[in-house]
Amino acid sequence: MLEHIPEWLGASLRGVRAGAEHLTIVNPALGGGYAPIALSSSAFGDWTEMPVRFTADGAGVSPPLVWDAVPGATQSLALIVEDADSPTLSPLVHAIVWGMGPDTRDLAEGAIVEGGATAEIGRNSYLAQGWLAPDPPSGHGEHRYVFQLFALDVVAEDLGDAPGRGAVLNAIQGHVIGAGMLTGLYARGEVVDGPLAIDGAALA
Repeated sequence: MLEHIPEWLGASLRGVRAGAEHLTIVNPALGGGYAPIALSSSAFGDWTEMPVRFTADGAGVSPPLVWDAVPGATQSLALIVEDADSPTLSPLVHAIVWGMGPDTRDLAEGAIVEGGATAEIGRNSYLAQGWLAPDPPSGHGEHRYVFQLFALDVVAEDLGDAPGRGAVLNAIQGHVIGAGMLTGLYARGEVVDGPLAIDGAALA
């Protein structure tokens, strides 16, 4: 949808961004001070450009993800992917995966789709289940797509069909014991400039 915004309008909105301070992982309601989890992808490095394949300019499939050991008390895992630079009041949600088992250590390429067998697939900001492929407006500059993995000390509760960010945020409050973060960059028609800061205090 955002790919249809004219380049002149995207450029005029270049300074309008949701902001990393509104990402779920730094929400004060979660408390912070989590044990760190190393989250990575075989398709791109942290703070590097995401291949076109995973965007609206390519196949639009979700990228592969892998993570290392989680805290011993982990009972379930959740993943939220948000665009910190969307020209919106809050970051656009690109994916929610809810209720992964504590022994899960990866998500294969293309796994974040409606009916995915790995876990419950939540609702993105376009109100659809599955991966919302990055489609930043032309002329808007670099966007940070932040993959946020949460280890919870409770078994995932039933949040109904396709839970959204609000339902997941309410469910994980007081239960996050570990978290990991991976940032992929993408700019439509532009070369990415490199990292922009995200406050990592929540993982300290």
